[in-house]
Amino acid sequence: MQHFDVLIVGGGMAGATAAVSIKKQHPHCSVAVVEAFAPKTNAHPSFDDRSIALAEQSIDYLSRLNLFSKEWRFAEPILKVNVSDRGHFGKTSIAPQDYNVDALGYVVEVNPYGQFLHQQLQSHDITLFCPATVAKLTQHQTHVDVTITRETGTEDMTLQTRLLVVADGAKSPTRGLLNMEFDSFPYEQSALIANVKVAQGHKGEAFERFTSQGPMALLPMSDGRYSVAWCMKREALEEVLGYDDTQFLARLQQAFGYRGGVFEAVGTRSSYPLVHGRVSDVVHHRVVIIGNAAHAIHPIAGQGFNLGVRDIQSLNACLNHHDVSEWGSHAFTRAYKVARDHDIGRVMTLTDSLVRLFSNHSRTVAFGRSCGLLFMSLFTNLKAPLAKQLMGRVK
Repeated sequence: MQHFDVLIVGGGMAGATAAVSIKKQHPHCSVAVVEAFAPKTNAHPSFDDRSIALAEQSIDYLSRLNLFSKEWRFAEPILKVNVSDRGHFGKTSIAPQDYNVDALGYVVEVNPYGQFLHQQLQSHDITLFCPATVAKLTQHQTHVDVTITRETGTEDMTLQTRLLVVADGAKSPTRGLLNMEFDSFPYEQSALIANVKVAQGHKGEAFERFTSQGPMALLPMSDGRYSVAWCMKREALEEVLGYDDTQFLARLQQAFGYRGGVFEAVGTRSSYPLVHGRVSDVVHHRVVIIGNAAHAIHPIAGQGFNLGVRDIQSLNACLNHHDVSEWGSHAFTRAYKVARDHDIGRVMTLTDSLVRLFSNHSRTVAFGRSCGLLFMSLFTNLKAPLAKQLMGRVK
């Protein structure tokens, strides 16, 4: 039986980042990752053609661990964020110079970033069981036995760990093995994801545009492209997914307007349902839950992975403050829970409130929204809370 100090289930964005960051800060501890999908294949759900917005605080943390570089060709700075409510007078913008930073964050393409993370796993003496799935968990007072199933025809293997980290996504099978509930409800909307090339480039500007069908986010990418996240009701989504490229670009232009430029080409389109959900508890006996396995939020403010990065930061802080022999103990998991509950609850409440506020078609509410955005544009201190949220500055 192989023993590890930390065993992470899930080698996607959150799991791989957690594994490498733990190993970099604790080089003498033993770390293993169990991942169901082989990397660099179309089957891997985490490393697709999407992009993610890394907040300024996340960039700072990852850069200190050499897990991010502003020089990467697949990373683009966010030099301005424009927020508007289509069809109404209110709008505002947020610029980095108002907060003494070079960029509000960076947009990173998930596929090359995921490949970079898996290269880091291999180069930092992290044991990777891949492809493999967890078949059984047995929690003991001092450790957890994790039985994994590998390739067809091979015998199951049991691993032993002081601390089990669950990071296998919103539909986490491991969470189910622990009999942990995931309290969730679906939104009436789904998100359409696509990369769109814009004439004359994007100048590093991002857009959060609220429309009658749902919010739209345009994030600047390399090669003069935007990463588009377009939220709409499922019935409309099915229609839009059936369009050819020319029809899709025309519909997108009509819905968004011309503030972001003229859309001239679109790549592969995909979609996923939008859910608001949270695990019943972020800890269990010798177990912590991180990333999408712990919380699922609407992409309206681009905070999903950034919330996961803060999970990882808190996890590492707990590792730093406890002796290795205490990792996974009740005191350890309690400290992690205290560190994370407030931040997760605050971000989830704020995100859900934004969704409901800008999905309300009442003229009175719309007028109030416009006034709020207008006042933000006139008085910098009024938009400071929104700017801090976008940059990941939670304190």
